[in-house]
Amino acid sequence: MATSPIQLAVHSRLLSYGSSESTKLVPAPPGNRGKIVCSVKKLELEEMNFSGIGRKNDQQVSGRFHQLKALSESGISLVPTVKRVPTYLFRTDIGGQVKVYVEKTNGKYKVLVEVLPVELSDAHAELVIVCGVFRSDASCFMPLDLNRCGADGKSSTIETPFVQRPSGKVTVELDFEASLAPCYISFYIKSQLVTDMESSEIRSHRNTNFVVPVGFSSGHPSPLGLSFLPDGSLNFALFSHSAKSVVLCLYDDTSAEKPTLEIDLDPYVNRSGDIWHAALDCSLFKTYGYRCKAATSGKRGELVLLDPYAKVIRSVISRQGGSEKCPKYLGELCQEPGYDWSGDVRPSLPMEKLIIYRLNVTQFTKDKSSKLPDDLAGTFSGISKKWHHFKDLGVNAMLLEPIFPFEERKGPYYPCHFFSPGNMYGRSGEALSVIKSVKDMVKKLHANGIEVFLEVVFTHTAQDAPLMHVDNTSYCIKGGDLNIQNALNCNYPIVQQMILDSLRHWVIEFRIDGFVFINASSLLRGFHGEILSRPPLVEAIAFDPILSNVKIIADNWNPVANDSKENLFPHWRRWAEINLRFCADIRDFLRGEGLLSNLATRLCGSGDIFSGGRGPAFSFNYISRNFGLTLVDLVSFSSSEVASELSWNCGEEGATTNTIVLERRLKQVRNFLFILFISLGVPVLNMGDECGQSSGGSPAYEARKSFDWNTLKTGFGIQTTQFISFLSNLRMRRSDLLQKSTFLKEENIRWHGIDQSPPKWDDPSSKFLAMTLKADAEVSQTPVSDIGGDLFVAFNSAGDSECVILPPPPTDMVWHRLVDTALPFPGFFDKKGTPVEDELVAYEMKSHSCLLFEAQRLAET
Repeated sequence: MATSPIQLAVHSRLLSYGSSESTKLVPAPPGNRGKIVCSVKKLELEEMNFSGIGRKNDQQVSGRFHQLKALSESGISLVPTVKRVPTYLFRTDIGGQVKVYVEKTNGKYKVLVEVLPVELSDAHAELVIVCGVFRSDASCFMPLDLNRCGADGKSSTIETPFVQRPSGKVTVELDFEASLAPCYISFYIKSQLVTDMESSEIRSHRNTNFVVPVGFSSGHPSPLGLSFLPDGSLNFALFSHSAKSVVLCLYDDTSAEKPTLEIDLDPYVNRSGDIWHAALDCSLFKTYGYRCKAATSGKRGELVLLDPYAKVIRSVISRQGGSEKCPKYLGELCQEPGYDWSGDVRPSLPMEKLIIYRLNVTQFTKDKSSKLPDDLAGTFSGISKKWHHFKDLGVNAMLLEPIFPFEERKGPYYPCHFFSPGNMYGRSGEALSVIKSVKDMVKKLHANGIEVFLEVVFTHTAQDAPLMHVDNTSYCIKGGDLNIQNALNCNYPIVQQMILDSLRHWVIEFRIDGFVFINASSLLRGFHGEILSRPPLVEAIAFDPILSNVKIIADNWNPVANDSKENLFPHWRRWAEINLRFCADIRDFLRGEGLLSNLATRLCGSGDIFSGGRGPAFSFNYISRNFGLTLVDLVSFSSSEVASELSWNCGEEGATTNTIVLERRLKQVRNFLFILFISLGVPVLNMGDECGQSSGGSPAYEARKSFDWNTLKTGFGIQTTQFISFLSNLRMRRSDLLQKSTFLKEENIRWHGIDQSPPKWDDPSSKFLAMTLKADAEVSQTPVSDIGGDLFVAFNSAGDSECVILPPPPTDMVWHRLVDTALPFPGFFDKKGTPVEDELVAYEMKSHSCLLFEAQRLAET
């Protein structure tokens, strides 16, 4: 059938502001192809039943008044309610206005269009409305069943004349079957002289059709994401500056690849600034997403994208964007269920009291040796079952590798989303169950005095992250020397808001106690990749009121380049840092290189980094972590391939049966752990180091294996876990010297070289250092007799033994040896200590070993 001139006019105008790319129209089910009835009623607007309340006679009004008076006198609060009728006001391209009212009544939608002022209607001209209906594509009208249609029984547009009311108002009323909703009415007004066949068209001031939503409302631009309105409808709000068209896609089947309903949001009615929004009843739908089309989006504009602010997400397998199957995420149309936090109390530990254990959720309990059921292994619930392991080690904080949904080929350091945990970490993989299991885990750990920290990545995303397709120009950094695809523009206002909203969500909903920001140096980047001296995001996190009691830690490890770069991180006395220099200097010393001054600086809390208003508690110290060599591999491999790891193989490369080499390696493992715990700052242990797990000398993150629980029962596992537990208890017992929030005073520390001579600070060949930490009874609230006196600590990285001269102990005290890493198990550490004989003033210190002596009162011996 030939297209009428009116249809051509409507289509050409709509194409000027609709999608630049043709979107496939989703056919409406037969039940949704309702009828549209155009009627011109001789009613005054004031008399129309648009409020849903008809006129009452005087007697009815009087009766109603007495009912209200009786209710008021009975003490019942009366709140007058007025049913709001959606009203839309448009400016026209020739001056004046067009007002549109939409209301559902008696199972139909009434749409009243009024022309303002009346002067727009010439006395000798007839005004006619030309309108059509669309959903998924503004450029394609839906077919309508009309009495005056063409041969096929259907038409896509209708024409209806305006009528001048007795009051002088010029209006037209349209009735729509409710089954057509949700949809848009798109129309323009044709003005035609009675004596002339020529006509003119009246459109909006933007020279586009007037577009009005029916069956849904324009919604609100805030808050971003999905929100629930008092009337039961859902509000959708999405930021996209670059999108020329945004289509809201709704699904009633979680396994379907194509949306059940698509709504092409109008850029005038459903857009405020750069935020697209709409509100509608979604009781028949389960999941949602968006199509975002920019001028250059191409095929990417056909992808259904996850809402960046979705709190509950579902993984779907589809064939979008290519022939191979890949995961696609959709937001679920449901609220996070309430959780019973009664009885939960945050440990709120001071930073200097922390002892942290880093782990990967899946790898911690995935191995069969965990003896957990298959549905618990590798999940948050699995961690809840193994909480006693943390207590056995003496740790009081757990640091989880990123738990956001991520690109499986790349790993958890390439996130796809920031507001929900990955569904792979739950028992059933069902989103609400996973969310509950996270909260159960946090509550369980809190009950046992353990804080929960998350590693978070806000500097880049996975390559196909939905965020990048929503608005690549706003979310991505362009230029600079980053050389990172999908680098997030963290200090751009909308991205900064998203990151802050994500952090607040995890603190409020999941009660997370702290965050470690991976690749933190990139948080200092500006819009074009330049380094900012005062980055807005870093400052905003430092002073955010909701995050005020949360630990925030910067980690400069870059997972993309797999390296770490030091920088001067702006901290505002709030930001702690993962101390890269601590790791490097301790490794250097124990392999026989580096200066004694570097070792001394790290032992005392790295004042060269944290003295500017912070303190040693802001230094998060580590020896090994989840990238690079494991603790056992640090003392087993030192080939040129791992030269950057600053490791030493203790005489032979890799696995060996050489007893001398094995004993040396065992001493080195003890030395690393001892220095980690004896130094000021926060010690960070890595999963598997307590039981000697190896990655075969590979520093790659992918080479890390699942935790083998059987290794805890080996000789190495038993003595190492017991040693860590001893060191944890020692730090807590001697918190006056080992868990300080401030740096040691000069009078509280004395340095020694061999034979009590001054240390050779700048001599690279000097490999011995000792120190005496003097207890300050005035600072401690506990009597010195209860916690012990001075501590004497010695370090020897040389290949020969040294004769250590102990300083005289305080009056009425005697030295007790607590640690000698050269002695065999179980004698190399002793909680009570072995007293040193009175006449003995010298102690033979073996090669590659550490010593710890504590002054205790004679009565205690």
